[in-house]
Amino acid sequence: MAASLWVSCGGKVARLLLGRPLVLGAGVAFARGGWRCLHGTRELLGVPGIKVLMPALSPTMEEGNVVKWLKKEGETVSTGDALCEIETDKAVVTMESSEDGILAKILVPEGSKNVRLGSVIGLLVEEGQDWKQVEIPADGGAPSSPAPPAPALTSSPAGPSVSAPPKLERQPGKLLVRLSPAARIILETHGLDTTNLIPTGPRGIFTKEDALKLLQEKQKGKPTEMKPVVSPAPPQPTAVPSQAAAVPPAYPRPAVPPLSTPGQPAAPGTFTEIPASNIRRVIAKRLTESKTTIPHAYAAADCGIDAILRLRKELAKDDIKVSVNDFIIKATAITLKQMPDVNATWNGEVCRQLHSIDVSIAVATDRGLITPIIRDAASKGIKEIAASAKALAKKARDGKLLPEEYQGGSFSISNLGMFGISDFTAVINPPQACILAVGRARAELKLVEDEEGNEKLEQRQLMTVTLSSDGRVVDDELASKFLKTLKANIENPIRLALC
Repeated sequence: MAASLWVSCGGKVARLLLGRPLVLGAGVAFARGGWRCLHGTRELLGVPGIKVLMPALSPTMEEGNVVKWLKKEGETVSTGDALCEIETDKAVVTMESSEDGILAKILVPEGSKNVRLGSVIGLLVEEGQDWKQVEIPADGGAPSSPAPPAPALTSSPAGPSVSAPPKLERQPGKLLVRLSPAARIILETHGLDTTNLIPTGPRGIFTKEDALKLLQEKQKGKPTEMKPVVSPAPPQPTAVPSQAAAVPPAYPRPAVPPLSTPGQPAAPGTFTEIPASNIRRVIAKRLTESKTTIPHAYAAADCGIDAILRLRKELAKDDIKVSVNDFIIKATAITLKQMPDVNATWNGEVCRQLHSIDVSIAVATDRGLITPIIRDAASKGIKEIAASAKALAKKARDGKLLPEEYQGGSFSISNLGMFGISDFTAVINPPQACILAVGRARAELKLVEDEEGNEKLEQRQLMTVTLSSDGRVVDDELASKFLKTLKANIENPIRLALC
């Protein structure tokens, strides 16, 4: 058979080997090039691409959003060039290319959300290759968060397919309203029906009071349909006409509140869903973990800041602009240097005392709260701290913080004094052991003694600071000593220059 196949096809094979055109069937011809023409389709001659994957840009990042592509398809890319902006669980970070080549295909467009780590978001090809013929991998595209499962299909009469609210047709053994546990027991015990009653509970819930009211009406002899609420068996046929039985009962409010309609007055029970960003979801998760797993302890102290205010005025004369919060940061860093046992973190089973004093400052942004870090704050002067805090706050609000500018830290400070808050308690930012909550300055009259020992009333500016501490690392005695030392450093700012 092999010999006959060679004899029958020998002439055609020879023509291909010699590079001569071969006509096949209805005008299909292989041009010059021999066997290469058998692989001349784009599918088989696709250019292999270099995958661009969604990177892990923070230790807690599990997925990211593609905010903006900074390169277009067909543009040349060099190592270190900015490819796109990725929103992580902390900030918006610029992703740099680790390869040279041409951006051939953007698989995940701008605005894509919840792209899992390791997903292919783009393809590069080497310079000189035809980027338009890049091969799209089978796993191309970004597997985002799993979509909600499709509703189970049920048999229904033929008709136009339109989107409809949840079905409210009455089914055997099912109610069209939600029942509270107590109401369900009463209805099942006495065989009552809620067809013609109006639920009075929140969000359309049929409450215990509704069930008792129905039971009282039954005992008074009012006409009430006697039928169990939940019955697995199909309803027995009655003399009621089928058309009347097919009409579903009219409920004054749906079991699930409808979405609000723009331009129309809001109906009772309507709402607007606001999607949470990656940052806010992570904040919610970490705050919940912190409050439920860390034994928080609280201690507060009133600190006089008159000396700081006088020093600020003196510095302003030399055109040195610093805030009270800058003094608080410096005083906290000096106190941590004096009491290194507080400059610690809790890592599961052990306490780690850190050698570097890195103070995290809470900054509120449109995307949520983030804590950029002033590194080695104890060795910096007030002016340098002020410049660092201002620059970090601006980058945080613009979403331009680098990972190393917000990852880590040994102690956190949250100041709400500028919003008029007198005092508050803050949630610890794990694995740190402490966070200091700073309130506003307020004027109070205080009884003081002059140099001659005479008592007199004097107005002083006070500020309340509240320390939230992890009881596993900082006990109550250590927290009290820390606040006492911090109070002394704040009330005597000259001590900040001596440490």
